[in-house]
Amino acid sequence: MGFPELRLRRLRRSESMRRLVRETRVEPSDLIYPLFCVTGRGVREPVASMPGVDRLSVDQLAREAKEIERLGVAGVILFGIPAHKDAVGSGAYDDDGIIQQSLRAIKDSTPDLLAIADVCLCEYTDHGHCGVFDGRDVQNDPTLELLARTAVSAARAGADIIAPSDMMDGRVAAIRRALDAESFETTPILSYAAKYASAFYGPSREAAESAPSSGDRRGYQMDPANGREALREIAADLEEGADMILVKPAMPYLDVVRAARERFEVPLLAYQVSGEYSMLRAAIERGWLDEQRAVEESLTAIRRAGADAVITYFAKEFARRVGA
Repeated sequence: MGFPELRLRRLRRSESMRRLVRETRVEPSDLIYPLFCVTGRGVREPVASMPGVDRLSVDQLAREAKEIERLGVAGVILFGIPAHKDAVGSGAYDDDGIIQQSLRAIKDSTPDLLAIADVCLCEYTDHGHCGVFDGRDVQNDPTLELLARTAVSAARAGADIIAPSDMMDGRVAAIRRALDAESFETTPILSYAAKYASAFYGPSREAAESAPSSGDRRGYQMDPANGREALREIAADLEEGADMILVKPAMPYLDVVRAARERFEVPLLAYQVSGEYSMLRAAIERGWLDEQRAVEESLTAIRRAGADAVITYFAKEFARRVGA
């Protein structure tokens, strides 16, 4: 049957009709909000390249967590900026480090809000790389022990989910063994399984003060030209014990999200990264895009591609709009 009997516009004639047949929905409970944690008290420092996003001290984080929970957002993912850095990123696995303090504060104020610990060393090393750096390359195997220590320390501080983002080979297995050995066998791992060496990370590297002092991360993060390799990375991480997987960035890699969704029957997240946020925010502020429609469409596209949940800096404002 074709036109004129078939008229697909019949199901688009009103908002109530469109709502009835809508295939993909985005709810606040599908979203995770990133938080940048800093030392001090009373700190709420705007990130210049990310309007609407602040670096927060621990006392401010607890208040922010209550607002996020009230809005119905599923959880938060934490990135720590320590007062001091060194060659081996010791602040990442210090039981009294900034991320550990932040986790305890959030779990004390909002025990039911999911708290995800991003596990990497880049914010904590003085060279800005994600592992042990010899001046030429990041050393994979020596980094695994430090990542495992970081994961255990975060779990001990109250992290509900451990999310390694370093892209070292074998890090999921190393973290799983370490967590299990310390009686955290019920703590799940959300692996940044397909994390690309993307140009879209710039604003968050400003926020987290984590840009490499020399070189780049293309020796361990994925080549943006490769799609099939992402599926190998995901399969390897699942084999090592990952419970959930993440694709980062989101919108430039929706094909990877779709391919992962079709192949793997595990919870799949995507990260709408800082560059995606800042591009949209800049266009919105100039009046080039309608804010509500642009934000909703971008999040819907990520969910439609197959993501079960989205990490996004738009989570709070989206949730406010939905709840209004």
